[in-house]
Amino acid sequence: MLKGIPSVVQPDLLKLLMEMGQGDTIVIGDGNFPGAAMAQRLVRCDGNGGTKMLDAILRLMPLDSYSEYQVELMEVTPGDPYKPEIWEEYKEIINRHEPVNNKIEMVERFAFYERAKEAYAVVTTSELALYANVILRKGVVTEEP
Repeated sequence: MLKGIPSVVQPDLLKLLMEMGQGDTIVIGDGNFPGAAMAQRLVRCDGNGGTKMLDAILRLMPLDSYSEYQVELMEVTPGDPYKPEIWEEYKEIINRHEPVNNKIEMVERFAFYERAKEAYAVVTTSELALYANVILRKGVVTEEP
């Protein structure tokens, strides 16, 4: 155990976050996300939800101030009446950790999958909310916390 690292950030995930460079992306996938089929590097965080993982990762990783969008969410498929309530929770977490660099792009489902295939890593969770998939773009650390 180490101090200051959220308990949901297991060693494999911490290693991947450390390896990522500016502009690299990481996907947090919900329980239905086809992570194993998409991932170049997969970390399974079964038993954890999306909000918990998002909060834990953003405690450790800055978002990219040089990108037009720092976060991407999978938009609802046309014709699907589902309204993702988790998005508001995600926005609150993102704004708390990144009050300035927090622009969110809504991405069509299959385009999101293509971007996920290019991500540095995919973290799968047991999140039950639909459309709870998110891509984060890593920024630079400018000072030691």
